[in-house]
Amino acid sequence: MHADNESYEVNPDSEYVELAAEVLGLLSDPTRIRIVCALAQASELSVSALASIVKKKPSGVSQHLARLRMARIVTTRQDGTSVLYRLVDEHALSLVTEAVKQAEHAVSHGAIPPHHTSPAQ
Repeated sequence: MHADNESYEVNPDSEYVELAAEVLGLLSDPTRIRIVCALAQASELSVSALASIVKKKPSGVSQHLARLRMARIVTTRQDGTSVLYRLVDEHALSLVTEAVKQAEHAVSHGAIPPHHTSPAQ
């Protein structure tokens, strides 16, 4: 069994709480959330492909990717003259997925949110 699948309880006194807040802050940008989702669906993408998907200029997407790379959320691979980006692991996607689910609950006004009724994607 993978260690990440085991139950894990975070202690309020954990030395990682401040760093976790920084990660959440980094992922609080809609463009970065879209980048994480796009990379999860496609495995690897270039800046221009990501820019097309998230409907932003490549220069802006490149800046977002630089921040995600510094936080070790994405990594790169050289493919000839292209640089391809991918998620380092599944944790950023898990955070984004849970945040979207929470957002669905926040606006559902007591109705069943979409993630409770539609098949997992």
